[in-house]
Amino acid sequence: MKLIRSSLVVAVLPCAALSCSGTTEPSAPPPLQLTPAEAATATAANDFAFALFAQLAKSQAGANVFVSPFSASASLSMAMNGAAGGTLTAMRAALRVNASSLAEVNASYKGLIDQLRSVDPAVTFQTANSIWYNKSFSFKQSFLDTTKRWFSAEVRGLDFSDASGSLAAINGWVSASTNGKIPSILDEVRRDEAMFLINATYFKAPWQFRFNPAGTSPASFFAADGTTQSVPMMTRGEHLSPKFGAGGVGQLGFVELPYGNRAFAMDIVLGPYKANIDSIAATLTSSVWAGLVASLKDVDYALVLPKFTMTYDRTLNDDLTALGMGVAFSDAADFSGMSSTAMALEFVRQKAFVDVNEDGTEAAASTVTGVIPLSLEEIRVDHPFIFAIRERSSGAILFMGKVLRIP
Repeated sequence: MKLIRSSLVVAVLPCAALSCSGTTEPSAPPPLQLTPAEAATATAANDFAFALFAQLAKSQAGANVFVSPFSASASLSMAMNGAAGGTLTAMRAALRVNASSLAEVNASYKGLIDQLRSVDPAVTFQTANSIWYNKSFSFKQSFLDTTKRWFSAEVRGLDFSDASGSLAAINGWVSASTNGKIPSILDEVRRDEAMFLINATYFKAPWQFRFNPAGTSPASFFAADGTTQSVPMMTRGEHLSPKFGAGGVGQLGFVELPYGNRAFAMDIVLGPYKANIDSIAATLTSSVWAGLVASLKDVDYALVLPKFTMTYDRTLNDDLTALGMGVAFSDAADFSGMSSTAMALEFVRQKAFVDVNEDGTEAAASTVTGVIPLSLEEIRVDHPFIFAIRERSSGAILFMGKVLRIP
């Protein structure tokens, strides 16, 4: 299969400017030993990843996107354990887990995470879950116990009327769980909100073979809008660096750069110059991806890779609605497995961060799923209001007023 070398190759540079010492490759760790249910869950997670990414690429055409489908799936999977009826069906379909029972999804999630945390000692992979609920509302203990057992969730009740205290506690947990890379996930906490289900994921890994900073220099990057940028480009020279994986299918080029002991890798998909990358994103599926991975062969080409840092922040309601779970955000939502009070999802928000440099990659993401009651158990007239005095049968309004402060 022909490789798209025009996107990869640069002139050979002197060895002194490159990471070209004769480093021997460490042996790769053994592959994960997944049960059939865990393998099915991993496949479903990838199906959701490509569907979500394609939707984001479409809805944010022409803009950079960096998302953690894994983090979004974890937060939503916790919420899914409180869903019932049509809401549960819609969430299972959106998360691509309709072929598995909820019990299988929960157990498989836990088994997969336990193995991902320990597969490569050279790589830091941390993921944590938490649930923060408003103590003014009653939640079913069976739901809370399920999230504790299968998602290792930290569950805490807070007084949401103490908005600043609640905000500090939640954002502090997210910051600590992402090594400070996501310093906050919420901008406010309101007393009428019921619950926040949060995942925080952190990844830090060295390249198996690092780029030498001496080989980094300004070079042109041809942006999608037709402009040319001068950006720092990391370089490894042809025949002088350890081999990496490259391949391609059709007009798509594919590069794999391993981290640590090769359990994790960065994969890069390249189209021809001036190709519409949003259109390419729309074509990616698990089967297309499998074909790209199967095409990989070890090569000793020269490689030029941009050095960059990126942050991302998006509320995913519209994207998840497009994937079929809009009912969860509507008045028809059914989260009766979570609470006897009628609840709906208020928002799903993700913040993400990535830094790609000569040493490796550091990435973090946090996803919060906000839950709000559809009908309040308590109405608090504790802020400015308008009032009227009327005769009910005729509807005649006799007096009207507004109260900005209590006199």
